[in-house]
Amino acid sequence: MAIVDLVMPKLGESIMEATILKWHKKTGDSVKQDETILDIATDKVDSEVPSTAAGIITELLFKENDVVPIGAAIARIETGHAVATAKPTTQAETFAFEADEEVSVPYVPTPTVAHSSPPAGGNRFYSPLVINIANSEGVSMVELEKIPGTGNDGRVTKKDILQYVMDKKLGVGNEAPVVSEQAVEGIKTIEQPQIQQQIASKQPETLNLRPETSAAPPETGNQQPTTDLGNVEIIEMDRMRKMIAKHMVNSKQVSPHVTSFSEADVTHMVLWREKVKKEFERTEGAKITFTPMFIDCLVRVMKRFPMINSSVDGDRIIVKKDINIGMATAMPTGNLIVPVIRNADYLNIVGLSKVVNTLADNARTNKLKPDDTQGGTFTLTNVGTFGSLMGTPIINQPQAAILAVGAIKKRPVVIETSEGDTIAIRHMMYLSLSYDHRIIDGSLGASFLTAVAKEFEQWNLERKW
Repeated sequence: MAIVDLVMPKLGESIMEATILKWHKKTGDSVKQDETILDIATDKVDSEVPSTAAGIITELLFKENDVVPIGAAIARIETGHAVATAKPTTQAETFAFEADEEVSVPYVPTPTVAHSSPPAGGNRFYSPLVINIANSEGVSMVELEKIPGTGNDGRVTKKDILQYVMDKKLGVGNEAPVVSEQAVEGIKTIEQPQIQQQIASKQPETLNLRPETSAAPPETGNQQPTTDLGNVEIIEMDRMRKMIAKHMVNSKQVSPHVTSFSEADVTHMVLWREKVKKEFERTEGAKITFTPMFIDCLVRVMKRFPMINSSVDGDRIIVKKDINIGMATAMPTGNLIVPVIRNADYLNIVGLSKVVNTLADNARTNKLKPDDTQGGTFTLTNVGTFGSLMGTPIINQPQAAILAVGAIKKRPVVIETSEGDTIAIRHMMYLSLSYDHRIIDGSLGASFLTAVAKEFEQWNLERKW
């Protein structure tokens, strides 16, 4: 007999942890090799984890809804024959994820003890996540050096810096307060159990150093009723909706959004698609939609405006050489997910159509892999799919811009010709570009958007895919 550890598999280049959604097996159950044992979720997609061996499950090491680091053992299987066990995960390996963890931790004021002292010399290592949080929250390097770290070798983790930021906003210091001599006598009169109870509760409240005066709690005046909600239905957010909400709020806090608008005459695109769609599907085995056509035009313009394909890292601008287009896709639950078309500028209209159709189908059937949603450098969202004329999309961090295309509508339009102006019925569409104003000014954003609209308008009616 041999015991095999089932470990949390690697789910993507930047994914450090996953949440256990559901166990399909319990202790004592038999399992076949490659049989699904549990469902897990990252901040992007859900996945199934198969068994790496056949045998009997002897132990489940985590419960449902637990967050588990990549590489950690999650279950143990007793096999009927000798099997090479996985390399045991050391404590350092198990908790190396802490510096970049994405666990949502409730706020608790930072204690004044039980922290590792920061290494002397100011040569501490800070993960990119910690640096980004520090930059967005206005935490200077001098302050960062003073934050006690709870990670390996005194490293500052995400939890540490978020607690520091919250403490700073609430006026709760990381060091013991200096008490004047005049207040010492007052402090002595406070019963020791009362102090211990306040410290144990870890509430960010101010100790009353004058116990002889007891004042009632101040009235806030803006408390919302919590009982009489009237005729309402209360719906608990699902896990993905919570993550989307967090991601959207974070994007607004990080990037100063500016949105520019334009419109395009897409009559040529509509007529071309109508002309070729039956033959395209018959010969290529894929349906031709507007999305790959939009992307085909978009990537050509992005090459002329490289700053659009960038991101911000502190005081640095990172210009991406690869053009990876995120494609916002609606799921049956109503949530949105953004699978990524990698190196979209290397694909022709046939390749784009097949990738777009595959990713959209996998998104709707919950079959996307974690890597399918990683590495996007620019996002396209088609709000016109749902009938909207235009929208003001929120930037998909850490990207610098996102393009929204609206519904295509027939409208009378003034056409300028060499023989004079005329009115014609044309297929018109609004475009809107939201961009990070830290690195993209209005002139650049508007120029890029205008160029995209012109590229749509100049679609070749005689084009062969």
